[in-house]
Amino acid sequence: MSQSSMILPPAMLGMLGGGQLGRFFVIAAHEMGYKVTVLDPDQNSPAGKIADVHICAKYDDAEALAQMAATCQAITTEFENVPATTLRTLAQSVPVRPSAEAVGIAQHRVSEKNFLKEAGLPVAPYAVIDAESDLPADDSEIYPAILKVARFGYDGKGQARVANLSEAKAAFAAFSQEECVLEKMLKLDYEVSVVLARDVNGHVATFPTAENSHLNGILDISIVPARGSDAVNHQAQKLAISVAEKLQYTGVLGVEFFVCDGELLVNEIAPRPHNSGHYTLDACITNQFEQQVRVMTGLPLGSSRQHSPAVMVNLLGDIWPNEALQTEPAWQLALGAPTLKMHLYGKAEARAGRKMGHFTVLGTNRDDAIKLAMQVRSELKIGE
Repeated sequence: MSQSSMILPPAMLGMLGGGQLGRFFVIAAHEMGYKVTVLDPDQNSPAGKIADVHICAKYDDAEALAQMAATCQAITTEFENVPATTLRTLAQSVPVRPSAEAVGIAQHRVSEKNFLKEAGLPVAPYAVIDAESDLPADDSEIYPAILKVARFGYDGKGQARVANLSEAKAAFAAFSQEECVLEKMLKLDYEVSVVLARDVNGHVATFPTAENSHLNGILDISIVPARGSDAVNHQAQKLAISVAEKLQYTGVLGVEFFVCDGELLVNEIAPRPHNSGHYTLDACITNQFEQQVRVMTGLPLGSSRQHSPAVMVNLLGDIWPNEALQTEPAWQLALGAPTLKMHLYGKAEARAGRKMGHFTVLGTNRDDAIKLAMQVRSELKIGE
């Protein structure tokens, strides 16, 4: 993009979604001098509370979309379940990054799996389930497997482990016989992810490969750089770039991988900043949210270089003594650590499994960062 077509401060930018990813975007945009309009139906949304303008309406509200199209000079999203039709409507009059086409693929597991397979990218064996009759017989090599609803499944929701046809039928019925993907369960070495930014000219900046562990289907810990081999870490970045290029993607993208017998398989793609990229807020020259601002405004991408080893730990609602936030966790146990950076999202209610915040520990070396992060994690009784 030429300098004359860059969108410069103090332009108004639009964000679809008011969660923590949107909140970090608003902070990054404000630091760079931009204003932000957030569209989110929750009047207490974390991003809406700090935005210049909060349009409290549904994502398909015609009046709200008209207001955004009239006042915003570029629009992005913080989660993949914004209706693709909303993105198409807005794109008729204002730049929208990422595109409705890319988000439409990522928000539907069947489209996502088929796209990855057809693009020649490595994926686990899977079957598309539109009806009970599509479920493979007991002698199929796909079992044991995970049945996943095609839409609106995230953080372990809409998923069921199944060992045979009988269990698969029961899970499919429990999902109201919605379209699903049945994916073979594999013996994993570990899991990694790569977050990258790709601009309108195809320039790409990749962040270091993160090593991830999950608890009850929700990301628990990210260690960066990942402890696997340099070859695996480098290959993950190459594959992530390939995903972005095949999608003709413009924006910030998260790509999750399984590592099985030393080989990488693409698990999921997220057309937005990613939970495993939160460490970039504290450990990289440019964080993933600033990159999101830069891509949508046509600015050159910032350096994605990591300056400190880092360990990110999610803080879920499980560790709050009560849902109404009348009592807080023992934050002094964390805030006393001089290399720990705390990020709380300002949510009004704590619930089990709800992402309420995270902390990142920086270190002069990775082992020291891991040791301190695990110590604080234990003191806060995370995972107990």
